[in-house]
Amino acid sequence: MKETDMNLVTRIDLLERLGNWMQQNPEQWQAAKEKAGRLNPWFSPGFTNLAVDNIVSRFLQRPLLEAWVKRYHLPDSNTAPAKVGVVMAGNLPLVGFHDFLCVFITGHKIVIKLSSKDEVLLKTIVEQLYEWDERTRDLIQFAEVLKGCDAYIATGSNNSGRYFDFYFGKYPHIIRKNRSSVAILDGKETPDMLSALADDIQLYFGLGCRNVTQLYVPEGYDFIPLLEALKKYDHLADNHKYKHNFDYHLALLIMNSKFYMNNGSVVLAENVSPFSPVSQVHYQYYNQPKETLATELAKDEQIQCVVGVGDIPFGKAQYPELSDYADGVDTMQFLSDLKLQ
Repeated sequence: MKETDMNLVTRIDLLERLGNWMQQNPEQWQAAKEKAGRLNPWFSPGFTNLAVDNIVSRFLQRPLLEAWVKRYHLPDSNTAPAKVGVVMAGNLPLVGFHDFLCVFITGHKIVIKLSSKDEVLLKTIVEQLYEWDERTRDLIQFAEVLKGCDAYIATGSNNSGRYFDFYFGKYPHIIRKNRSSVAILDGKETPDMLSALADDIQLYFGLGCRNVTQLYVPEGYDFIPLLEALKKYDHLADNHKYKHNFDYHLALLIMNSKFYMNNGSVVLAENVSPFSPVSQVHYQYYNQPKETLATELAKDEQIQCVVGVGDIPFGKAQYPELSDYADGVDTMQFLSDLKLQ
């Protein structure tokens, strides 16, 4: 093994240490989170800390990491590491961390193109890894433009997805485009279930692909209990960007004489699109068995999660596990199968 090689156990050691460091919240990390919030008002302290807590508790625990990598039969040492370019999104704090984690733990080299919306947090994390082990400098790099890589993972909008296809399509790749999540209700939800659904809708201001932006409800559904449950997030309107979205989209509905319901901070409007603006939730009526509808929606390439039926109960959409891969594409398997020509 070369002196610069880093075996699997060492990589897990570093990730476990990173989780402990993030949880201990030293001044350096506090300053990075504060700076990230100043640069991007969507990164509120509460939501940034929630994202970090989820990474620490669900990704960076040694037993979880060991069980996860065992499924892929990773070798102790990656003797032929590929250079993997990763274009990261910036809609949520550290939303690209899972891709970083996958590439790092498989022993490949990663070249990261950060989003301008989230330039501080991951750089601070990587600088800490550099400090602990100089060998990570050879494994983790940042670049403004990605080129000369052996494979690519890129996350963006439908428009940027076409760009990614053009430039990265001839290489092994994972290209992710717009997705959102939906929930199926039947009118029998308890107050606790609706409160949990409010989390699925409003955590991170509703900006994530795992946020519920469209509801499927039966004819005659009573929206009042849900509107009441959503009031737990009235404080989001204190964020000027969120309030601007609320006022703007409410004005559009009024000017276009569209029917809507609102509780002062969230607007419900009937719409077939699963993509709703910030501060607004779309709904549609259904008249088929919930399980049948859920099966149909799970096949829709625009849908990330179907909440309320099956594996994702209300309140759990924004708490992914290590094996919850974006777009349903197994990133670890992709990287495990990656062979240099």
